[in-house]
Amino acid sequence: MSTNEERLRRLDQMRAEALLGGGAVRIERQHAWGKLTARERLDLLLDPGSFVELDAFVTHRATEFGLAENHVLGDGVVTGHGTIAGRLVFVFSQDFTVFGGSLSEAYAEKICKIMDLAMKVGAPVIGLNDSGGARIQEGVASLGGYAEIFLRNVLASGVVPQISVVMGPCAGGAVYSPAMTDFTIMVEHSSYMFVTGPNVVKTVTHEEVDAEYLGGALTHTTKSGVAHLAARDEADALDAVRRILAHLPQNNLSEPPRVEPRDPTERMDPALDRIVPDDPRLPYDMHEVLASVIDDGDFLEIQPGWAQNILIGFARLGGRSVGIVAQQPAILAGALDIDASIKAARFVRTCDCFNVPVVTFVDVPGFMPGVGQEHGGIIKQGAKLLYAYCEATVPKITVITRKAYGGAYDVMSSKHIRGDMNFAWPTAEIAVMGAEGAVSIIFKDAIAAADDPTAEHRRLVAAYEAEFANPYVAAARGYVDDVIKPSETRPRLIRALEMLADKRDTNPQKKHGNIPL
Repeated sequence: MSTNEERLRRLDQMRAEALLGGGAVRIERQHAWGKLTARERLDLLLDPGSFVELDAFVTHRATEFGLAENHVLGDGVVTGHGTIAGRLVFVFSQDFTVFGGSLSEAYAEKICKIMDLAMKVGAPVIGLNDSGGARIQEGVASLGGYAEIFLRNVLASGVVPQISVVMGPCAGGAVYSPAMTDFTIMVEHSSYMFVTGPNVVKTVTHEEVDAEYLGGALTHTTKSGVAHLAARDEADALDAVRRILAHLPQNNLSEPPRVEPRDPTERMDPALDRIVPDDPRLPYDMHEVLASVIDDGDFLEIQPGWAQNILIGFARLGGRSVGIVAQQPAILAGALDIDASIKAARFVRTCDCFNVPVVTFVDVPGFMPGVGQEHGGIIKQGAKLLYAYCEATVPKITVITRKAYGGAYDVMSSKHIRGDMNFAWPTAEIAVMGAEGAVSIIFKDAIAAADDPTAEHRRLVAAYEAEFANPYVAAARGYVDDVIKPSETRPRLIRALEMLADKRDTNPQKKHGNIPL
């Protein structure tokens, strides 16, 4: 055998060794847990045959605690680039079969390399997380590796889309990387995230809790809001990545992909003309409104289980990607509370980062009252949503379907904070507060002096509703660009998007704003 043949044979052997990760036994154990391997996950995520691996032969450089004799090619993470729907993406997939997926200095360098490349060429970064955390044997070098990744998460924020999929353990310092990415997806019953695990919690606070309740997918998509979506299984989680990316551009300097619509752009739905109840106290489901308006009724809802009084997600109108923010009157009457404000603010800012127009459907009775809300900082938390809408320079279109009361009217993409096109349905009520409350304040003395205060109150409420519980006062001032029939909403939104397609708006030059955190 010639020297060149020997060298080629050695390369083939090393490639085969790298593909095995932690070895056949550990791969079988991974499958027994109902989990795919790092490479199997990439095969599901990426277009077939598109993955190009980098740094397959990297190994750790540690020598203590027996590591000098224990090297595995790739060192616990598979990195590289590929395509999704023909579009370039950079990926890393943590390999739990190698040292439990624990992060070493060399491992971190691999991840940092593909993140740096992604920023240079302007392509999304997708991280598949399945790791026991820092490699304890490497000490501070491992901690430094995490910090290097965190720095790049921040530098890449708003430059290229970043999506994290948690497919196993993600604990300690490791959780902060997914927390700083644009979207985090978890897998039910097999993934968890927490800063300190159940054993530490028990030791410090004496609370008995298991990993699932402390930081599982259900917890983080319904209680904490840390994660955006919970997937049934790993295949479902990776499909969610592909669906999200379909609505996002490659980077902050490009536009979201547009598709040829199958749904007629001039389609109208007469059922919308009857969807708002005559009684303003009765709810309706905003999902039905969205399904009637958007292309093919296809709404990719984000964080559906958390702060359900507001809906956020991606859809298309006339083939254009849009971000939807909508009150849900069927939950808490659609009032804005702390969680809803944070949820919507983060989404508006994400859309603004990546040139996705924001379409807002408003039916808001105001901010949620209560001691808990005030002590929890509803003033500061609500200001986050106001800040996000004010700051956003993407096309902003608003439809007021029913209530738009008080400061919440201002916050929800009103004309006064650079809403580009603001429509109202005839059922819209734009006022400082509802008729009952307004009459009780304005006519307090007159009601008290009346022979029949109750009857006088009812009469004044009816008169106030007739005069002010409509969109025409706001329309007269130009605060609403047009009052439209609900059935006309889809074609009017599509035309507005087309008109705003080349919108250019800027904010004053600054290092960055100081959002109320």
